[in-house]
Amino acid sequence: MWTGAVARLRRPLATLALLVATAGAVAQDALTVRLEAPDAVRPLLEQHVRLLREEVRTLPEQAADRVAMTRRARREVAGLLATEGYFAPSVRFDRSDAQNWRLQVDPGPRTEIGAVEILFTGEIATSDPGGESYLELLRAGWRLPVGQPFRQGDWDGAKQALLDAVGAQRYAAARIADSRAEIDPDSAQARLRVRIDSGPPFYLGPLEVSGLEHLPADLVERYSQLKLGAPYDREALLAFQTELQNTPHFSAVIVDIERDPALSASVPVQVQVTEALPRYAGVGAGYSTNTGARVELAYRDSNLRKRGWAFSSGLRLEQRRQALFADVFLPPRGRDRDSFGALAESSDLEGLKIDSQALGATRTTLRGDIETQLALRLQHERIEPDGAAPRSSNTLTANWTWVKRAVNDLLDPTSGYLLEFQLGGGSKAVLSEQDFVRVYSRFARYQPLRGTDVFILRGEAGVTVADSREGVPQDFLFRTGGAQSVRGYDYQSLGVSEGNATVGGRYLATASAEYVRWFAPQWGAAFFVDAGDAADTRDDFDLHVGYGLGARWRSPAGPLAIDLAWGHQARSLRLHFGVAIAF
Repeated sequence: MWTGAVARLRRPLATLALLVATAGAVAQDALTVRLEAPDAVRPLLEQHVRLLREEVRTLPEQAADRVAMTRRARREVAGLLATEGYFAPSVRFDRSDAQNWRLQVDPGPRTEIGAVEILFTGEIATSDPGGESYLELLRAGWRLPVGQPFRQGDWDGAKQALLDAVGAQRYAAARIADSRAEIDPDSAQARLRVRIDSGPPFYLGPLEVSGLEHLPADLVERYSQLKLGAPYDREALLAFQTELQNTPHFSAVIVDIERDPALSASVPVQVQVTEALPRYAGVGAGYSTNTGARVELAYRDSNLRKRGWAFSSGLRLEQRRQALFADVFLPPRGRDRDSFGALAESSDLEGLKIDSQALGATRTTLRGDIETQLALRLQHERIEPDGAAPRSSNTLTANWTWVKRAVNDLLDPTSGYLLEFQLGGGSKAVLSEQDFVRVYSRFARYQPLRGTDVFILRGEAGVTVADSREGVPQDFLFRTGGAQSVRGYDYQSLGVSEGNATVGGRYLATASAEYVRWFAPQWGAAFFVDAGDAADTRDDFDLHVGYGLGARWRSPAGPLAIDLAWGHQARSLRLHFGVAIAF
């Protein structure tokens, strides 16, 4: 019995002894490598040299293996330093302590660019419309000039940037025919040579569209601004691709050409599209201090009657305003896009009830960052001012709008400006109850300050020329006050008093100065001063001032604003909430 117990005891003791011996062997063979190098190159070596990255290093038993390990590390260090322009480094290992090595690196002098030679061959060198001045402009844009440190990444990037510049217009098949970087380690100088072969100039041929299944065959062509026979322009193709992508018709778009020199005289423009789901229905909710809580139902059909017409309709229910609308947008013709629709709207703001129904047609034209609209509208309107007699009117109006949006971001502008002009009116000779002309303009300037901070200056002014405001639709008169107007006052509370209501007047002027301090990528604070009024005569114009502060949050729909404003004349404090976009 005791013999069996002793045998069972010996087995765990033997196992424990084996573990202790193994741990001692691991500890004995463990290797530590410490890097000694200047701060300029230390992060690069620590990140990429395999010997330095290994958390657990084992010292090889054979001397030949240890020598091979150090040679491999030297090659890695030399190769990495060469990419940063160090071509004469000193790399040595101190192995005086068998298990604690020191890797000592002296990168030596950094190689600088001593000379650059840029050559052009192909059509660009003999028949380019820009001549030698264009070639010199390309050379002047070279990103790695004489005196700059040589880095492999910069060298590759500079060559690609030059090739992109040549290939951006006309020369779609441009290529790097030859490139060489001659390094002199003794003088730490690099001599660069690049030769670009432009190939022949490319001219645009017809569109070749693929992927259309249910949409009309000519839909893509109607969006195209590309001219047959025009020189190839990469930006023009990208702009065409973006425009198609932004339509409701397509979920994916690729516009490109085949860079075959044999096709250069008339290269087809290949347009690959994937059709989006034609019908969409949605529901949304929101809140604004101007019109209260909101619920909205929307329906869209991007292929109405299988003609590529875009149909958009919706029901918007707000506490103080309700609207039912339906619009049809026809495919564009060149830069012009026509639409027509119907609208029924009801509102109750500042004691003024308005019920209106309208039919309209609009032509919209886009030219770069400038948009113009010409709109015709037949409208019936009934207004009921609280404490005054109700009345109704029928009008046929024409209105022309010109808008320039020269900003860096349409949803969240931080630099640039926006400018709008409107001119419209109606006449008793054409279905209106009196003659009137309305002139209106507004402006917003975004000036970046101190990094991410923004100073915003905006203003608007308008006048309706008419014998009186009777018979003029409220859309062609002016009221102001509220968020995005004169804060510190209720929405559309500044205007003409009629009974107990505020109605539109014939004169408008507002101005605002706002400073937005962004203290985090998504969060900011604003300080503002607003002033303005709307009146029926210039003598009745009384400037109302509001000022305060607010919070900003960058949302996907634009900066959301919560503003607390003091109305100086009203002697009241008001909270405003909405999207902080001028227009």
